[in-house]
Amino acid sequence: MREGLRIYNLFPTLAGPIAGWTAELPRIAAMAFNAVYVNPFHYPGFSGSLYAVKDYYRLNPRFRGKARGSDDALLRGFTKTARGHGLRPIMDLVVNHTAKDSELIESRPNWFARDRDGAVRSPFAVDPNDPERKTVWGDLAELDYRPPQRDEIVAYFEALVRHYAGLGFGGFRCDAAYKVPAEVWRRLIGAAKSVDPEILFLAENLGATLDEVEALAAAGFDYLFNSVKWWDFESPWLLDQYDRFRHIAPTIGFPESHDTERLVTELVAAGFPDSEIEAHYRRGLFDRLFRAMIFALFPHPTRLRIAAFFQLLYVKSGLRWLLRALRLPSLLPPRLAQLEKLMPEVSARALTAKLPEFTPAVGERRARVALLAGCVQRVYFPDVNAATIRVLAAEGCDVVVPR
Repeated sequence: MREGLRIYNLFPTLAGPIAGWTAELPRIAAMAFNAVYVNPFHYPGFSGSLYAVKDYYRLNPRFRGKARGSDDALLRGFTKTARGHGLRPIMDLVVNHTAKDSELIESRPNWFARDRDGAVRSPFAVDPNDPERKTVWGDLAELDYRPPQRDEIVAYFEALVRHYAGLGFGGFRCDAAYKVPAEVWRRLIGAAKSVDPEILFLAENLGATLDEVEALAAAGFDYLFNSVKWWDFESPWLLDQYDRFRHIAPTIGFPESHDTERLVTELVAAGFPDSEIEAHYRRGLFDRLFRAMIFALFPHPTRLRIAAFFQLLYVKSGLRWLLRALRLPSLLPPRLAQLEKLMPEVSARALTAKLPEFTPAVGERRARVALLAGCVQRVYFPDVNAATIRVLAAEGCDVVVPR
């Protein structure tokens, strides 16, 4: 019997470029997860939304960082490292819509649903409690899987899943699976399993009706996501849902996702104090030492200036160049290695820069404002504070900088 999935959602905009994803893998594996799921990393459309895909075969530039090599090589390196830590890499598969400015709209205009006036239709959702409330995602273009264009669209995505299975991804989390016909999913699943028979398909059905989920029974999904997050531990609906879905596939519960508030936010809103939440979370020794270092350093500008002085020596002496040339920072614990890589530049002038306690308005005074210089910003980015003061003064504000 296959071991059940314990999935860690590595949200790429929080983790940074692919090097940051890779740095998180040892920590994820140490928490006993056996799969790591990454939200869409493709080249986005004009809105910048991860789920508005403009080009399925290009990497979003924000996830490349300063890495060299092709997009495929970077992704293959990530999946290989994940598997080395015992983690199945899972990616998002968004095939019910594209970005409104997708290149496919120009090259394959017949693939997309149209309004009565011929304009490309955007997907929407209607509030079941208030049919007058309609949410339209204007940055998205809805794909039309009706014949005769269905075979062309499916062939395109069959090639896509084979491509990413070939890069080492061991699963696909299928966004809004109920929006795509079961026959289409059956063909896509077959295409991926022709590359890797062990690859998994997970159906996400947030907002779907029970009938819409049951319509996927013949698709061949390995898992469905259930709604246990919203269960009150008493109402019978979750068991009813389980009873209706279990003949389709096993289900997966989740405490939070990119479509929901963070769990800690919900706990705080429910009245749990931060201290009580923190008390039930046991951090490892290195994590505790790392956090102690952060809180002992970053909130204290004087200490931060001392650290920045040694950082300046580290850079100007050529030591940073030498250590990086020898790849020695890669031997550091992942978090420290990432800090070293993301370390901002600092100048000697910045170490001694001081903001005036008071700057009068230029011309007639319209307001009096206080500018909080910040702990890190006053050391590493003093020019931002200085520019802010000049703009406020030019707009007629007396500016006070509290000490």
